[in-house]
This record gives sequence, structure tokens and C-alpha cells, in this order.
Amino acid sequence: MPHQITFHREIEKLKQKFMILGSMVEDRLQKTSLAMKSRSSELLEQIISSDWEIDEMEIEVEEECLKILALHQPVASDLRLLIAIIKINNELERIADNAVNIAQRIQTISKDSTLEFTIDYEPMFGIVLNMFKLGLDALVTENSDLARRIFIEDETVNQLRNQAYKDVIRELTKEAGHGKCLVNLYLMARHLERIGDRIKNIAEEVIYLVEGKIVRGESH
Repeated sequence: MPHQITFHREIEKLKQKFMILGSMVEDRLQKTSLAMKSRSSELLEQIISSDWEIDEMEIEVEEECLKILALHQPVASDLRLLIAIIKINNELERIADNAVNIAQRIQTISKDSTLEFTIDYEPMFGIVLNMFKLGLDALVTENSDLARRIFIEDETVNQLRNQAYKDVIRELTKEAGHGKCLVNLYLMARHLERIGDRIKNIAEEVIYLVEGKIVRGESH
């Protein structure tokens, strides 16, 4: 019995640390969304320079998972939970990396003061942020129906990325001198799409955790 008490205490401690990481990543996304509108150089620098905090927390969560696996050798749903956290942990770190990439693109675009063309990424970012919240909520409540809503949202993100591509290609034919800036403008859409894909991966892990069903690669 003491072994079980220790195990569940360690699981709860792990969950708390994992949710702190989730909050940190969500904060980065929100700040990046703000920076996209304001182009604040201070905010952009803050996003880029604080990336190490998320990297360190990701390592801590992974080490906690591996320690619990080694000491307690969990089975069934407990094992699935730990595997899901390890995988989602990695996705969160990569989502934060994409936020940094977006911040770097904004810095590059901001240097070209003569380009008038722009793309309003606020709707796309809004969907991605909503997907992220859905993903964390689905995990915390172990709700696979909530997780499946993410697949629908992801299709919209993909459509917006395709539209951004068409808009930039059309502008490139008119503003060839702004090529570097326009490519970076499109790559922001690409990074947002990648964040959506990472959140979709989180949804798949939640479904596996709850239902024991692998849905990766299937049509949702």
C-alpha cells in the first residue's frame, strides 16, 4: 500500500509539472500573437530569449516520467498516461520552437519598412490558440470527444495556410524586390500550420490514452 501511495503522489506531482509546462507554452503563443500585431521588438526578443525555460521544463518532465517508469513499472491506464505525457511533452516543446520561429520571421519582416502588403494572421492564430486550449482541456479531463474537435479546427488552419500561400505568390509577381520579406510572411503561416499539426498529434495521444485506440494516420 505505501508503494501505491508513493506512486500516485509522484503521478500527481508529474501532472502538476506538466500543466506548468502547458501554461508556459500557451503564454508563449499568446505573446507571439500579440507581437504579430504590435511588432514590439522588446516582446519579440523576450519570446526568443526565454526559449531555454521551456526546454529545461520539458527535460524535467521527461526525467520524471522515466523515473516513475523505472521505479514503479506501471501497467494498463497508468502506463498509457505516462507514455502520453512523454509524447505530448515533446510536442509542447516543438510548439514553443515554432513560436520562436514566428517571432524571428516578424523581426525579419519588420526590417522592410517599404512593404505595404501584409496578411492578417489574427484569425489563424485565434484558431490555433483555441486548438491548444482544447488539447490541454481534453488531456486534463481525459475527454476524447473534445480531442476530436481539434481535427476539424486543423482543417480550417490548413485552408488558411493555403490561402496565405496564394496571396504571397500573387504579390511576389508584383513586388519581386520584396521577395525575402514576402517569403518570411508566408513562412509564418507555415509555422502556424505546424503548430496545428503538433496539437493534432496531442489530440491523437489523448484518444489513445482514453480509448486505447491508435488513430494516427486515419481519416478523422
